[in-house]
Amino acid sequence: MINILVTGGAGFIGSNFLPYYLETHQNVHLVNIDALTYAGNLDNLKEIESHPRYTFIKGDICYRNLVEKIFEKYDIQGVIHFAAESHVDNSIAHPDAFMQTNIIGTFNLIDVAKKYWMVGPGVYKEAYKDSRFHHVSTDEVYGTLGKEGLFSEITPYAPNSPYSASKASSDFIVRSYHHTYGMDVVTTNCSNNYGPKQHDEKLIPTIIRKALAGEDIPIYGDGSNIRDWLYVLDHCKGIALAYEKGTSGETYNIGGRNERNNLYIAQTVCDILDKKHPKENNASYREQIKFVKDRAGHDFRYAIDATKIEGELGWKADENFETGIEKTIGWYLEKFAHNQAKNLA
Repeated sequence: MINILVTGGAGFIGSNFLPYYLETHQNVHLVNIDALTYAGNLDNLKEIESHPRYTFIKGDICYRNLVEKIFEKYDIQGVIHFAAESHVDNSIAHPDAFMQTNIIGTFNLIDVAKKYWMVGPGVYKEAYKDSRFHHVSTDEVYGTLGKEGLFSEITPYAPNSPYSASKASSDFIVRSYHHTYGMDVVTTNCSNNYGPKQHDEKLIPTIIRKALAGEDIPIYGDGSNIRDWLYVLDHCKGIALAYEKGTSGETYNIGGRNERNNLYIAQTVCDILDKKHPKENNASYREQIKFVKDRAGHDFRYAIDATKIEGELGWKADENFETGIEKTIGWYLEKFAHNQAKNLA
């Protein structure tokens, strides 16, 4: 049994990854550490909470002593690092938490792993010769694009928010441990994820939640900002491939090749809700869309070139935006119906 430490597993991507990896890998024991801040929710992991190859630990990766104890107690042989503060608006208002978790937390993890697995630069203890540190990052470290071009693995870093700056810093820490100490590391930078279990603060859940509540659906600026949308399970499959088969020291960009602007996203969600959950007066949810003051330093466009992971590791997205958004809205409508029934009980 291989013991893998997964950080931030109660968050959006981590809570999709854990059940997928347990189902597809019978020889792993997954240890999930999560501080359960506002973005972590154990309800996301109900399906595996009693799984014999799963252990949950409530804890903060910023506490080095705790990380050391986990490595010792569970004999950790691999790390898949999701844990991060990730909401751009929050990073603008309160950047300190982002610097702590994303920078200091990442340093604690990789430094403890190095000391636990290695005896010197480039030399692993025999029991940990296959151990790997996988760092999960974001396309926001690359800054912003104009109307043309794609982010690739060699795009220079140009972070524009405290969030992306903190993630860029963590990427460089991981890179340095490979080049300085010879650690087996891999980094993945993903485009915008969407799908089941995403926190209410993010764009697509906000659109759905506001629409169903009959409230204004806020869209920054004129809604022309573009993102490359990646269905979360496709991302999880890419992470698994990179962790298992990626070349040590390499970065792999994971993107859905689904560029859509924010207004299109809002209108599409409203149109699907019109069909799946029509209003009593048959009015369109589109009427609730309202433009609000743009976010400070709002990057215009992100788009990922996923050629490297497609070519080297054979990854491809199974969902396009139209199929993925249907599944996503279906999941949130079930959640909405469940919450309504609970409130009436």
